[in-house]
Amino acid sequence: MNTPPDYNTFCSRRPYTFDRVVRIIISLIFIGIGVWLLYTLRDVLLPFCVAWLIAYLLEPFVQFNRRLFKLKGRFVAILITLSITTIFLVAMGIIFIPSIINEMHQVSSMITSYASSDTEIDYIPSFIHRYLKQVIDLKSLSDSLASQNSDTVFDILSKVVSGGWTIVLGIFNWILVFLYVIFIMLDYDKLIVGFKNLVPPRYRQLTLSIAHDVQTSMNQYFRGQALIAIIVGVMYATAFSIIGIPLGILMGLFVGLLSMIPYMQLVSIIPTTFICLIMSVNGNVSFWIIWWNCILAYAIIQSIEDLYLTPKIMGKAMGLNPAIILLSLSIWGALLGLIGMIIALPMTTLLISYYKRYIIDSPDGGNRQERQRAISSLDSLTGIKF
Repeated sequence: MNTPPDYNTFCSRRPYTFDRVVRIIISLIFIGIGVWLLYTLRDVLLPFCVAWLIAYLLEPFVQFNRRLFKLKGRFVAILITLSITTIFLVAMGIIFIPSIINEMHQVSSMITSYASSDTEIDYIPSFIHRYLKQVIDLKSLSDSLASQNSDTVFDILSKVVSGGWTIVLGIFNWILVFLYVIFIMLDYDKLIVGFKNLVPPRYRQLTLSIAHDVQTSMNQYFRGQALIAIIVGVMYATAFSIIGIPLGILMGLFVGLLSMIPYMQLVSIIPTTFICLIMSVNGNVSFWIIWWNCILAYAIIQSIEDLYLTPKIMGKAMGLNPAIILLSLSIWGALLGLIGMIIALPMTTLLISYYKRYIIDSPDGGNRQERQRAISSLDSLTGIKF
């Protein structure tokens, strides 16, 4: 990351006068108010953030179409990009949604059979089955899966976007997201410049330097991690389909979506285990055979992701220590929910970078040898080297 030109001025020690302390307190109050407003308005801001993320991810395709068709403006390129994206998503929906709904109905009948049977599986105590039947409302789950169709799938997506509001507001938010995407993509460059010009000239140089670092970090993380998530989702869907578990495609895509948050895909082992359990009760397949096949798929795909995909696509800039990853996910998730978990890694990496630059490596932070020792300790703790 590039050091701002006013680095020495920023790092120079200034006396803590009464005026400066008051300014710091007022700044902290405004920061606190800003965080509180973000938390309070998180449901309202979600459609805009989703639209901005979509526009952000599609921007490289817009630029590619402009170069490919030699277009001067952005409108036609945006129209081509959105048309291709929409056609692709509709085609995927036509191909996969009917089979997914059919598999939901099959799983529903399996759950009903599991709930009414006395299950005996080698090496699994019977009290585990009793516990599952007590804590999980299998009848409601079965009825919910049996009632699924194209309309209910759309309703679920509406509820996700609306953040739990009514269906009417959910549909409105879908329309709002679409409009946001159009307007953001049309004036993407102007919006970026406009945000820069909103910064007071006194702080613009430092702020733009930080914004450039944020943009670099986000570009590398979001677009790289999105590509990894797509590849991982396809691999899991293929593996589950080959193994033959119900809802294999849906589970694979679900695991791929979870891959946007590092290590979160391992949470999907729990529903996968449950599907293997009800499948073994209703068929002639051994639970342990199909379960170990799924675990083998997890191990192979996770190894491919960690050893090849992540280093090849993401590089080593996000090489955080696993403990720091989990800590950052917990903190940012508690502050900003799902959005916080998505931005946790790039923001944590950026904060660590600026802590090393402005605090540890500042001219008044001790002699050079001490600063280098502190930086080495931080590198070992976090797993990041800049």
